[in-house]
Amino acid sequence: MARIPLEHTPGLLLKIMAGYSRRKYGEVLDPGLAMLHNRRVLFAWLRHESAIARFKTVPPTLKALAVMGAATTIGCSWCLDFGYWEYHHQGVAPAKLRAVPEWRTSTVYTPLERAVLEYAEAMTATPPCVSDELVDRLKQHLDHAQLAELTYLIAVENQRSRVNAAMGLDSQGFKETCSIGD
Repeated sequence: MARIPLEHTPGLLLKIMAGYSRRKYGEVLDPGLAMLHNRRVLFAWLRHESAIARFKTVPPTLKALAVMGAATTIGCSWCLDFGYWEYHHQGVAPAKLRAVPEWRTSTVYTPLERAVLEYAEAMTATPPCVSDELVDRLKQHLDHAQLAELTYLIAVENQRSRVNAAMGLDSQGFKETCSIGD
């Protein structure tokens, strides 16, 4: 249950945000409703997410694994639910999305994908425990621009997951709206 009220007095900003969110995602995102309590926080969050959406050097599957690997480590059910929906709609194989919590034993991942999941977990640990050997394995497949983007995406997901978990935001049921046959 959310630790901050998600209900708001009707107003123009709520109407605009809710309308956009419903058109893009099918419903109003709980993190947006939580951030709406502080307009400066809301606008900073929206600008940041808009900028991140334009990152294009890392393939969608690696982005998905990096983000969902960090969310799994933190245990953010909202992030996992929304991440599954978001990356499913970007064409990432549903089997790879579903197997993130068991990535060490799953057979669906390539060596690079395993390294990305290991990197997400190592970056998310407190304190972070990223090794030179792990980064060297990633650099065998990724250029410096891709490694920088991947690192930033994991760091951003740490922020998202920690904020959502601290605010008590739970799954909104996005995953269930994806095709059953996946």
